[in-house]
Amino acid sequence: MSELAAENAKPWYREFWFWFVFSPLIYIMIMCSITVSIALKGADDVIIDNYYKEGRMINQALEQDQRARDLGMGAELRFDRTSGEVALVLTSSSLSGEALPDQILLMMGHPVKEEKDQLIHLKAIAPGQYRGELLAKPEYSWYLTLYPVAEIAQRKEAAWSLSGDIDFRISEKTGLAPRVK
Repeated sequence: MSELAAENAKPWYREFWFWFVFSPLIYIMIMCSITVSIALKGADDVIIDNYYKEGRMINQALEQDQRARDLGMGAELRFDRTSGEVALVLTSSSLSGEALPDQILLMMGHPVKEEKDQLIHLKAIAPGQYRGELLAKPEYSWYLTLYPVAEIAQRKEAAWSLSGDIDFRISEKTGLAPRVK
């Protein structure tokens, strides 16, 4: 009888009861690891970590908007997505051509994915006219902010700012103005 029992004994991986008990657990472990990897790779960039810093930036932005409003500033922005050219015409009722900077920074913020944001350096080609190049072909909606500085680190010290948005499904041009209170 012991020889018969030895013949009928199967390796553990061929036993029905092993797979009956452990297959749901193995399935759950695999699905959990897939879910965790999706959550880590597709993390949401919309949430702000430093509320205090962002709150201080809002006050600075309000002052910059007020200064732009006082100067009567506005801008028309045109994108050529085929060639990648960005053209800006800056208007002001109080600034003269000499007071305009040689370089302006355009921040293009994607509404959902931070890695798609673009910083475009626009160089003066004539008084109040600027040109730059897109880094990547934009699609759908974008938030736009214009600063009279050369680098992003200088945006807090900018004298004014203009903002707006664009939906490339509708148009390739838009106007920028100070934010409304």
